Amino acid sequence: MSKVFLSIHVLAAILAVGPVAVAASMFPAALKRGDRSTLALLHRICRVYAWVSIAVPVFGFAVAGTMKVTGQTWVLVSIALTAVAAVVLLVFVLPGQRAALAGPAGDGAVPAESAVPAESSVATAPDTRLAGRLSMTTGVFNLLWAVVTVLMIVRPGSSTGV
Repeated sequence: MSKVFLSIHVLAAILAVGPVAVAASMFPAALKRGDRSTLALLHRICRVYAWVSIAVPVFGFAVAGTMKVTGQTWVLVSIALTAVAAVVLLVFVLPGQRAALAGPAGDGAVPAESAVPAESSVATAPDTRLAGRLSMTTGVFNLLWAVVTVLMIVRPGSSTGV
């Protein structure tokens, strides 16, 4: 049974977390371009696949249980890093994307009242600070998943010799 759970776990990680990682990484560049339709699509991909990616830890727990490794340090660290990645996605990345879509004309532009005089082009320029924050938080999200992936492959203390 562990082979079935492991297969589903790996497939879920590739097919669910992968699209979130890629779409979230593309979002800041689309924000800088002011490409509203692309922003909406990328945000929807992130939102939908965030829900689908719940399957990754669910089947991860199933795999760990059938392999009787639930209490091993590498599993506990992976669980903690997965939880941190979920928090980063839910608290920083998705709300940041929503904020970008909610800007005037939905392009992440700096609100006119907080920008320089209305006749300036800065009032409608995409918010580069928001794009920078999204780049940073998306990078953290992706780095956390990269570390979890390495831990899943290396498995310190594993008897497989890998």
